[in-house]
Formats: sequence, C-alpha cells, structure tokens
Amino acid sequence: MKAVILAGGLGTRLRPFTEIIPKPLLPIGEKAVLEVQIEQLKKYGFDEIFLATNYKSEYIQNYFGDGSKYGVKLHISKESKKLGTVGPITLLKEKLTEPFLVMNGDILTSMNYEKLFNFALNIDSDLTVTVKEIITPFQFGNIFYEGDYVTGIQEKPNIRTEILAGIYIYKPKIFEIIPENESFSMDHLINKMIDLKLPIAKYEMHEYWLDIGSEDDYKKAQEAYKNNFTIDENNE
Repeated sequence: MKAVILAGGLGTRLRPFTEIIPKPLLPIGEKAVLEVQIEQLKKYGFDEIFLATNYKSEYIQNYFGDGSKYGVKLHISKESKKLGTVGPITLLKEKLTEPFLVMNGDILTSMNYEKLFNFALNIDSDLTVTVKEIITPFQFGNIFYEGDYVTGIQEKPNIRTEILAGIYIYKPKIFEIIPENESFSMDHLINKMIDLKLPIAKYEMHEYWLDIGSEDDYKKAQEAYKNNFTIDENNE
C-alpha cells in the first residue's frame, strides 16, 4: 500500500526550532516526528511512502535515505513552488495508480491506518476525510432566559467540534478534478467536490491525535510519545 506524507511546511509557528531543521524532523523522544509517522504507517501495511517536500528538502533526504532501515520504499518529491496541501500529489500522479493515503507531516497519532484504508475502499467516494472530535472547555457559564427572566444555566459547558484530522484516502480518479502544478488546498478540493455534487466520505477516528502546530503542542508531543508510542515499541 502507498502513502504520501506532506512534509513541505515552513513551520513558522515553531520558530526558532524550525530555523535550524524542518518541522517534520523535530525530535520527540529519541525520534523525529516524521520517523514516528513512517514507522506507524509500516505497522499497518504501508510499505511504499512518498515524502512531499519543499523547505529544507535535503535535510529530509539525508536523514531517511531510501527507507530501507524502516523496511519501506521511500521516495522524495520536491515541489519547485508552494502547491498547498493537495497540489503536491499531482507531482506523483504517474506513481499513484491505486488508492493511497495522504497525511500531514506534523501529526502525531496512534491511528489504525488499515481500518481507515479498508473503510475507504468499500465506500462510494474518491475522497475519504478523517475527522476527530475535539472537546474544548468553555471558561464561562452559559445562561438561558426568556425576556427579562433567567430560565437556566449551564456552568462552563464543553465545546465539541469535529475537525479535519489531516489524514485522507484518495482514489486515483480524483486527479481528474485537481489542477496540475498549481497551489490547491484541501478546502479547495472539498468545495469543488461539493459544487460538482461528488460524494465525500467521512471516517471518524477515536485514537490519540495531536497536530504539532505550536510550541505548546510540541511540548505535549514529548509526553504523548512516551505514553502512546514507546509502549507499542516495547511490545513488538
């Protein structure tokens, strides 16, 4: 099975760390973020992985080589200009002739990718998006009223939001609606498919998930790695 990891982001919110090395190579525990992703994909049967790069691409190439030390075939794709979160896969169009997984290179997750892949294969859609419920505590009480009289109160309710988790399954037919060598993002793709009345499948994940987008998130990733990934390694 094939997977594409989008590893070309600038990581501006994680400066000054990313001024030295690209965000996907930031260490968590004794490994890089991208290294954990590759090992997790391999665990669930993805043995050919494409790294879509831009910023400091040579660092990533030198770090991973051909992927043999991870038991996978690894290919580096480098965009010559910023192509967004969907555009980079058009550079790999000739090699992605079967359903494939795409994920952002700044995600730490213990997701079972095989379950997602099997779900996507058996549903009528060229795009399956993974969603994750995020629960955010609200710092104020919510008041209910009719006219000038209070009828109830909800003390500091949680706000529940379903967000895109940055993990997708594409089927090759989707290349027909993605412009080549142009900046094209996931919101563009989803809106275009909605306009064309093309079905988009939704897969709900329940495993651990973290988007490493800020310095606070990076600190969380250090602890999460110890709790969610070193245990798996010890059991292998």
